[in-house]
Amino acid sequence: MKKLVFLTGAGVSAESGFSTFRDAGGLWEQHPVEEVCTCEGWMRNPTRVNNFYNGLREQLIAAKPNAAHEHIAALEADFDVTVITQNVDDLHERAGSSRVVYLHGELMKACSSRDKENPFCLKTLSREHLRIDEGERAADGSLLRPYIVFFGEAVPRLEEAARIVEEADIFVIVGSSLVVYPAAGLLYNVRPGVPIYLIDPKDVEVPSAMAVTVIQDVATRGMARLAALLKAEA
Repeated sequence: MKKLVFLTGAGVSAESGFSTFRDAGGLWEQHPVEEVCTCEGWMRNPTRVNNFYNGLREQLIAAKPNAAHEHIAALEADFDVTVITQNVDDLHERAGSSRVVYLHGELMKACSSRDKENPFCLKTLSREHLRIDEGERAADGSLLRPYIVFFGEAVPRLEEAARIVEEADIFVIVGSSLVVYPAAGLLYNVRPGVPIYLIDPKDVEVPSAMAVTVIQDVATRGMARLAALLKAEA
């Protein structure tokens, strides 16, 4: 089977009604990023940070995977599919994708504020227990915090993602503006000659030296078109 690798951004989940961060009217306009998505903000007011992500989880469980998520999952019947996502929602998994690499963390998990990557302190939150409560502790005694990569923190799965992209036979970008680094730099890990597709309703700047087939449409319609094309060629 050919290796089909997706890089997805906020645009793939926007049609599910899950709030995006950077678009007009997005979360960063409503909540100062330095207060809710930096280590400094966490140190100043961990309760505020946890409450922000508690609220996002309530939005997330009300959202459902859309047709774009479903088309990506369905392509596993014909391709060896890996999804690398800049999103923190679990909509790809809920749609049926079996291999998802989360670059920026997972909203439905909590972790140690002393060592975010300590596997013994990772806690998966559920619909019945969505909140990180004030003063709640991880297994190492530190305060629990969202398992989110704050601005300024390293992206722990970036090297893994780069290796996956290097092995891709087809590379597809869905709903990403390609302005958020280091994730946007994964495009440069694609081997020469590998087909690259980009789905986004907006004009996205891509390196002029790269042959990128652009489908300028929202994720649901764009993925329907691409899925039909890929299945015909499989």
